[in-house]
Amino acid sequence: MSPALTLTTDMKLVLGLVGLTMVLFLFDRIRADVVALVVLVLLGLTGLVAPEDLFAGFAGNAVISIIATMILGAGLERTGALNRLAGWLLRRADGSERKLLFLTSAVAGLNSSIMQNPAVMALYMPVAARLSARTGVALARLLLPIAAAIVMGGGLTMVGNSPLILLNDLLISANANLPSGAVTLKPLGMFAPLPIGIALLAASLAYFHWFGTRHLSGQGEGVTPARIQSYFAEAYGIEGDVHELTVSADSPLVGMMLGEIEAMPDAPLILALKSSDESRLAPSADARIWVGDVLGVMGVREQIAQFSQKNKLHLAARLRQFADLFNPSRAGIAEAVIPPNSLFIGKSASELQLRKQYRLSLLAVNRDQEVIREEVRKLPLKAGDMLVLHSVWRDLAGAAAKKDFVVVTDFPKNEQRPHKFKIAMTIFAVTMLLALSSRIPVPIALMTGVAGMLIAGVIQMDEAYASINWKTVFLMACLIPLGWAMDSSGAAAWIAGHSIDRIPQGTPLWLIEIALAILTVAFSLVVSHVGATIMMVPLAINLALAANGNPMAFALIVALSASNNFMTSTNPVISMVMGPGNYNARYLWRTGLPLSLIYTLVIVLMVNLIW
Repeated sequence: MSPALTLTTDMKLVLGLVGLTMVLFLFDRIRADVVALVVLVLLGLTGLVAPEDLFAGFAGNAVISIIATMILGAGLERTGALNRLAGWLLRRADGSERKLLFLTSAVAGLNSSIMQNPAVMALYMPVAARLSARTGVALARLLLPIAAAIVMGGGLTMVGNSPLILLNDLLISANANLPSGAVTLKPLGMFAPLPIGIALLAASLAYFHWFGTRHLSGQGEGVTPARIQSYFAEAYGIEGDVHELTVSADSPLVGMMLGEIEAMPDAPLILALKSSDESRLAPSADARIWVGDVLGVMGVREQIAQFSQKNKLHLAARLRQFADLFNPSRAGIAEAVIPPNSLFIGKSASELQLRKQYRLSLLAVNRDQEVIREEVRKLPLKAGDMLVLHSVWRDLAGAAAKKDFVVVTDFPKNEQRPHKFKIAMTIFAVTMLLALSSRIPVPIALMTGVAGMLIAGVIQMDEAYASINWKTVFLMACLIPLGWAMDSSGAAAWIAGHSIDRIPQGTPLWLIEIALAILTVAFSLVVSHVGATIMMVPLAINLALAANGNPMAFALIVALSASNNFMTSTNPVISMVMGPGNYNARYLWRTGLPLSLIYTLVIVLMVNLIW
């Protein structure tokens, strides 16, 4: 073995940190961003990264670009562009399910070229629900093809997903450790991967057009406020109408807290409370019930009558106190899914104080095709859970703005600025033209668009802050130095050298590239697509040099392969559709595994044709 491939102390430390990171991500006992911070601190304490460089990831081009794309996407969403899009798609579909699916997936894939994939999926879930409700096409037959197109479409530009945004920074940092005589790696232009992205998106559309929908569930309905009673009765067993119960002087409920009443075995769903001339939805569990208070409850009238008689309550013949409050244009039931980066994960509705803090009533949870209604407020929430919520639409929109859940139901929203649509589209078009210019770096071009939208009033500064997924930003910024350490310590070169020694002589480069792509997918299942990119790009560059391949081609294959996961919920986009689409592991594997294999073959073929 040559001296250059001798395993040094620094290499051992870096490889140990990589192993530790993988173990912590795999067991998921500690939040991913906390793991990233621990890794960053250990890199500093061990001296593997210089103190002046340790926090440079927070100011890196990749982090700035990802922040800018999140704000730009939020600005476009504020103009009501998606409402226009839903109408356009319906007009063009002409009543054909295949045409509707093709058009919706294609447009979603194109949108993902300029926005982060989870953000695009969050925007298209209500669009899909609206299309499902208006056409009768099951929501399950729309969501997975749309999700796949969004992942595939992320390869159209260098800002379409986090791995591609990271790639240029990793290429620049790799230049410092290239052997003498090696060609300097140059950053890729905004639309450098466009041919590959077009091929990927076309493959996804073709797959679901001819093959993929055979495996998808045909069950499920779209959700709109007008169809609340029938849909939620069928899906969750939430039946009946809203009734008013007035508390009498001799009622045993007097003095009890609302949470105690809800715990009673025959208690209906309590959605509202009028006390001291104040009416409110989603009253807190610690609210006391007094004589003269009015409860707004939901259930079958016979059940409500029995509960009323037993507890000496007066059942009103019709809504008097809550008629305005329960108006479908003002309030109702909605479904929302928990994304992987939600602060709600691991906490129960009681701990989160959903009613007190957010004015939301949790009625049920759909988890892995199981509907949970008993003691639902004590249930710790998980990523992918579908929450059934009752609230005022304005309160729901305000809570959803914090990005801890994504509302699937199409409901009336506030703070839309349709009059800014043309201004927003003009600013966005100028931004893309600036990004195409070789004289202006992509992060500066994107931030120019952000500044334009803020000045024009398309989006407010507080809304811009709220649109940023800080967990993704923090995760990326903290893990970037680990990639630098992999490269600068020689650990990546050591692994590459040993790998080449074990590959039979004469093995075609394309076969090595396929193996590299599959290994990257395996890494992404454990350490996320961001972590896989940061760890694998330095290895790919050194592997290419050892195998006399093209380092740029190998690095691009890794960056594209890091998002190649359609089989499990470790992909943030897939995890967001599992609950709303009512998918189980069997559907995902039967549908997603062939798509992942097609993805790998397409990127290896296209990269070799171009590079």
